[in-house]
Amino acid sequence: MQSIGLNQTLTQTTKLSPAQIQVIRMLELPSIELGQRINEELQENPALEEGHEEKEEWTNDLSMDEEGYMPDDGLDDGRQRDPLQNEDFNYEQYVSDDETPSYMLRQQYSPADEDRREVPIIGGSSLIEELKAQIYLTKMTKPQRHIAKWVLGNIDDDGYLRRTTEQLVDDLMFQEQLTVTDAEMEDIVRQIKQFDPPGIASANLQECLLTQLSRKPQTETVQLAQTILSEYFEAFSKHHFDKIIQKIGCTDEQFQAAVQEIVHLNQKPANAFTGSVYETQRQTVIPDFTIEERDEELYVVLNTGDIPELHVSREYSDMLEDYSAMPQTAENKQAAQFIKQKLDSARWFIDAIKQRNETLMKTMTAILKAQYDFFLDGEETSLKPMVLQDIADRTGYDVSTISRVSNSKYVETRFGIYPLKYFFSEAMTNAEGDEISTREIKKILQELVDAEDKHAPLTDEQLVEALGNNGYPIARRTVAKYRDVLGIPVARLRKTL
Repeated sequence: MQSIGLNQTLTQTTKLSPAQIQVIRMLELPSIELGQRINEELQENPALEEGHEEKEEWTNDLSMDEEGYMPDDGLDDGRQRDPLQNEDFNYEQYVSDDETPSYMLRQQYSPADEDRREVPIIGGSSLIEELKAQIYLTKMTKPQRHIAKWVLGNIDDDGYLRRTTEQLVDDLMFQEQLTVTDAEMEDIVRQIKQFDPPGIASANLQECLLTQLSRKPQTETVQLAQTILSEYFEAFSKHHFDKIIQKIGCTDEQFQAAVQEIVHLNQKPANAFTGSVYETQRQTVIPDFTIEERDEELYVVLNTGDIPELHVSREYSDMLEDYSAMPQTAENKQAAQFIKQKLDSARWFIDAIKQRNETLMKTMTAILKAQYDFFLDGEETSLKPMVLQDIADRTGYDVSTISRVSNSKYVETRFGIYPLKYFFSEAMTNAEGDEISTREIKKILQELVDAEDKHAPLTDEQLVEALGNNGYPIARRTVAKYRDVLGIPVARLRKTL
């Protein structure tokens, strides 16, 4: 017999506040995108202003000292003078619990929010726009051009059109209420696949590579490469080269030449497009940090060149304070809600940038201390094994925070500009029992291959022996793994006559 009853349980859940979500998103932005994000916020929020605030009794400027550190600017005292915290003005009398502003109800956290980011609109033509322009170079009719433009919207970021003809026909009917036959859709897609860059709108990697080969001069090497990809693609992808050579009946030298032709093809045709301002800008690296030497000591300097000083609008603060003396009408309540929303948003934004900069500085300083020898001499072998958890332990931050900081961030040193991810690597133990970075082993492996006799290149077994003689005892499969990572072919393909 079942019974009905009430049970009360106590559970703990973690919920991020809007301010915390703001900080998380700021951490992911490199310097160039942060400047764009600030400009967007300045345009959207009139309560956020750029430059120094004339009145000093309440300010929240994002000023820094010459070393890039945030000075103690008396922010806590300033907050005490914040009109939002004025004891003479009780905002609750304007907005009751039953009248929670809608903007607060919308600020709910979900895991997808972590990766959601508005992409700044930058002038110039995009890849899709370039492809649309090529539509008018074909003999398509006006209705076909409209469908072709819709098809281009289904091309993914790598330049592939991974949807089948049947799926495209069904989606077109559902989204555009247009009916076409499979044959008509296939003809439109076939014409799009002839656009530049070569391989665009391919259904898979095999078709992409074959399309690019078809546009090359049809030499014997190119024809052999086409045969390999069209008839032995699966075997080629699994590196069963001996079987392919045996079935085709070509020499090792011919096969090696065909392989070189294939490996130089573009596996992601969208990456070949560099005509837009956006793509050009993405190739320009602006370091987020600079390592400077002063009095024989190394220091971290945070790049704040494009970050303006920000403060909350005094005018908006005074406006909110003025509402304390006004009648509590519905119109006044609505106006007070709007002003407080903008002021809260401005304060959250300023605090988020401040916390971002402090987190970046603390993290980069920890990386500098952990890899101090490298920043002194620039030698790759000076890099010590280091994972995200090591920096998390040094800073007290969570590993996810360190991951966000190190992603898409760069540091300028005397020896060049490096991504922060460059300084993280796994550890192995050498013959003396000391931990060494796997990057050091890869460097030694590359040096061994560069110095080998190309008429008798070293096999993986010989590389294992050579590394062991240098104090790096590792397994053969590990050598094969590192060799693939470095883009080094097997010994047979490295052999020259």
